[in-house]
Order: sequence, then structure tokens, then C-alpha cells
Amino acid sequence: MTHVSKQSFLLIICLALGTTTLQAQKKLPAQDKILEVMHRTNKYFQEKWPDVGKRIVTERSRASNIWTRGVYYEGLMALYKLDPKPTDLEYTTRWADFHQWNLRDGETYTRNADNQCAGQTYIDMYLLDPKPYKIEKIKASIDSMMRTTKVDDWSWVDAIQMAMPVFAQLGVVYNEPAYWERMHEMYMYTRNKHGDNGLFNPKDALWWRDKDFDPPYKEPNGEDCYWSRGNGWVYAALVRVLTTIPKDAPHRKQYEDDFKAMSEALVPIQRKDGFWNASLHDPGNYGGKETTGTSLFVYGMTWGINNGYLDAKKYQPVATKAWNAMVKDAVHENGFLGYVQGTGKEPKDGQPVTYTSVPNFEDYGLGCFLLAGCEVYKLVTARKI
Repeated sequence: MTHVSKQSFLLIICLALGTTTLQAQKKLPAQDKILEVMHRTNKYFQEKWPDVGKRIVTERSRASNIWTRGVYYEGLMALYKLDPKPTDLEYTTRWADFHQWNLRDGETYTRNADNQCAGQTYIDMYLLDPKPYKIEKIKASIDSMMRTTKVDDWSWVDAIQMAMPVFAQLGVVYNEPAYWERMHEMYMYTRNKHGDNGLFNPKDALWWRDKDFDPPYKEPNGEDCYWSRGNGWVYAALVRVLTTIPKDAPHRKQYEDDFKAMSEALVPIQRKDGFWNASLHDPGNYGGKETTGTSLFVYGMTWGINNGYLDAKKYQPVATKAWNAMVKDAVHENGFLGYVQGTGKEPKDGQPVTYTSVPNFEDYGLGCFLLAGCEVYKLVTARKI
């Protein structure tokens, strides 16, 4: 073999390896592989937090049923429904029992959406074993809001995910459409009235995080500030509401239209490596891989495909690329989840975001990842891919 032919041979091998890698990126893993990575990341977290009632201490001490932990349990319940393991149900039950099925710091009558987030899991647990005490307090919290005419509580978009699905769930449990009406009023106030003209920009089909970020606020490159995880929260909330309310529920089309518009907007701004940046329209502003927003977008897109709202030909490659990227680049061998942006409200918060950086709260990142993984698993199951 001549020197030139050796080079040609090596080039063929490299091209073949590159093609194989590219094909792998375009294909979702087998079901057992998806379950394995979800259980591995979950095992890491549960072993780190064996005491479900232990307070979360960062710059200060917080109860273990704040929104960050509530989001984790949303993901855990999705995993439990997919692959029921008694240890996961027991872990969740111990947590709820510790808090007496109440909201943060025992404040039942809060209007703060963050503090109502745990109620989503309480209701899920109630549906598995209907005992009234499990939802007595979350129902009392929401009912106290229903007795007023105030609808402007959700002044930041994260709140939509934390509380909107609770209204949807209670409407189903009690067969009471009034919950859905109030939910719609509050959603539309956030969408169209908070800030100068609402927090949703129909032109870009994306959301400003709160009134501090709508125009004239701009990112360094002159674009509007669309925070990845903030948009992910709304996207996930729409999924959870659409999953819960009946097909003929009032205002359902509004949520479907917003979900599809957001889906369309997310496709062209995906990073080449499969992730989304923390700043959706300014990749130069704390750009880089970010797992929480990416997880929520995968969750929404795969749910949309699974439920006939999104065209698989268009959206499946996007979701596949993102899921494979997270598993390959963010998940550590021991189950730790990298590239999770810490708490905050804009791209610069919770930095640095790296493979090894530990965010101030690890729980919500895992919750988002588990929600995504469960829908990816269903996609593989349904489409036999």
C-alpha cells in the first residue's frame, strides 16, 4: 500500500466514523437506555437527599417543598407513571407527609405561584390514592384566590408553570369549570397586560420574563431578551394544562395556538450542538450549553409529536438532537446533571454554567430532565424508532 493510498484509506475511515456519529445523533436511543439515564440521574439525587424534609440551605435556609423541589417531584411522578418503582412512590409520600401535604412553611393561603407548585404533586398523589387530606390544603389555597376578583398574580412567566396546572387539575378532580375560567383570566392577564403590552410577543412567539425585560430593554446585541428557562416554563405549563383539561374545555384553542407558535419559534434558534442558549436571541450573552431550558423544550416538542400537535418530520430531528446532546454532554457517569443554570431570571444569573458547575439548586434541573425523558420514551415507544 503506497503512502497516498494509506492517506486515502484513513480519510475513508474518518468519513465513515463521522457518518456513523451523525446517524447516531439523528436517532433516539432504545427505551431501556432512556430509562437507565433517567433512573441514574434520579438515583444520584435521592442518594444525595435521603432526608426528604431536610431544609435547603444556600445563602439562606428554605423548606424542602419550595418550587425548586416541587418541579423535581413533577418529573419524578412522570417517571413513576412510566416505570412504577415503589421506592420512588415511597420517597414522594415521605416528602408530602413531612410537609403535611401543605404549602411552603405551612402557609396554606398563599397567592404566590412558586409556593403552590408542590400542589401539582399532591394532586397527582391524590389521583393514585384518593384521600381528601392530600389535596385539602392546595384546594383551600386556590379557593381563597377564587373568592376574589384579582387576576394579576402571575407577574413573572415562571409562575405560569408553577400554578396554572394546579387550576387545571382541580377543575378535573372536582368537575368544576370555574377553575379553568380563572386560570384563563390569569394566563391572559400575564400574556396581554403585564408590563406595557403583556409578556408575550406575538411577533417572535416568545415571552419576556417580566416587565423589567420587555422593550425598551435589549440584549447586548440589540435583540429582545428571551430567557430560555423562562420560555421553557411557559412551554411546559401549556403541555401540562393541555394534558389535563378535557378536549372540549373552554379556551383550549388559545393554549394550543400558543404552544404551536412557540414550537415554531424554537426550531431556528437551536444551537448546532443540540442545546439552546440561556439567551434565545443573543448567543453572545452568556452563550453556551444550558440543560434546563433545553429539557423543557424537548419535553414540549416530544409531547407535541406524541399528541398530534406537531409534525414529526419537522420536530423529531430537533428534539432528538437535543436529547442526545444532553445525555452525551450533560449527564455524568454518577448521574450528576451538568450545564444547569442556577436560579435567577435572566441569562447572567446562576453563572457559570459548565459541565462540572454545581447550581445553587440541583432539583429543578433534574425535574425538567425527567419530564423530557418520559416524553422521549413515549415517542420511541409509539413510533418504534
